[in-house]
Amino acid sequence: LLKSFGAECNFNSRVLTVQTKNVRNVEAPYSAVKALRASFWAMGPLLARCKEARVSLPGGDAIGTRPVDLHLKGFARFGAEIRMQNGVVIAEVPGRLRGAEIELDFPSVGATHNLLMCAALIPERSVLRGAAREPEVRALCELLIKMGAEIDGVGSDVIEIRGRSELGGADFEVLGDRIEAATYLVAAAATQGEVKVTGINPIFLKEELHLLERMGCKIISGENEIRLSAPTQVQAIDFETAPHPGIATDVQAIFLAGLAKANGRSKITENIFENRFGHVAEYRRFGAQIEVDGRSAYIDGVDSLTAAPVEGRDIRAAVGLVILGMMADGTTQIRETHHLDRGYEGLITKMRSLGVPLSRFPLVEARELIVGC
Repeated sequence: LLKSFGAECNFNSRVLTVQTKNVRNVEAPYSAVKALRASFWAMGPLLARCKEARVSLPGGDAIGTRPVDLHLKGFARFGAEIRMQNGVVIAEVPGRLRGAEIELDFPSVGATHNLLMCAALIPERSVLRGAAREPEVRALCELLIKMGAEIDGVGSDVIEIRGRSELGGADFEVLGDRIEAATYLVAAAATQGEVKVTGINPIFLKEELHLLERMGCKIISGENEIRLSAPTQVQAIDFETAPHPGIATDVQAIFLAGLAKANGRSKITENIFENRFGHVAEYRRFGAQIEVDGRSAYIDGVDSLTAAPVEGRDIRAAVGLVILGMMADGTTQIRETHHLDRGYEGLITKMRSLGVPLSRFPLVEARELIVGC
């Protein structure tokens, strides 16, 4: 995606170097936007730098309606003219972008990212109210500050940006993936195991760690690591997803899988996306007892699960199937593993290092991931 705009990119030994002296194209290719929803975040930087941008409506995981109206309303407040043509969002600036005060109706992480990047290149004062507070938003603010923007309110829901006519380069260390970290913690909890996850600040998983403690797990947090020891059987819990600092919607499918053999009935309420229980049908193939009523799922813990052929529908649902496969008797086959590739680097290697008999082989029509217990 970045190269299509004219960026020079080099990824070597976990270091990504990006330099964009000239932008040769202001249209994000459909193939990239379809595969990765975050491609839509290119609109803000393109609009600020080139005064125009053309980006297809985003794709990504099929977990419900994920509109981009908050992004577009914000760009309009900056002075852009927005129109749709053949499924492509076209944004143009007839004069120049101006600073603005923008109120987000929902703390959208994507909209906050997009508007922050645009505002950083407008040499006027802008304010985002109702901004998302996720750690990744804080990290973006810190990067933009290093590049020359002045930003106040980092980590709060009101962010004030005093942009620059141009930004400089910067060196930055990205955050560890808190959802990936949660995945390994829940997997250990669900299989009566132990695990140490490094490269993650425990404060970023504060609420999720409380859930694991309520399930009966012992948690020891270090400066940049988390250790978990699971009980012989986890306890049922109730929780609701919410914007940060609440429980992340991305861990919902992961915890739902981990509670399939819990002692008692669990209840999970999904408050972010209206269609994020699509994985329940696949989870039931293992023998999991799950009922869905509106935005809530009820999980009655069972004594045993049985392996089954299943299909991953999105990143978190797919890794939930891996966890269920680890818990089930027999060998589980998982199709559509490209979702796992999008969300997890080296999943098989990491799981095998923990003793999980996980392997992969190609098929003509699809790829399968094999989990044996």
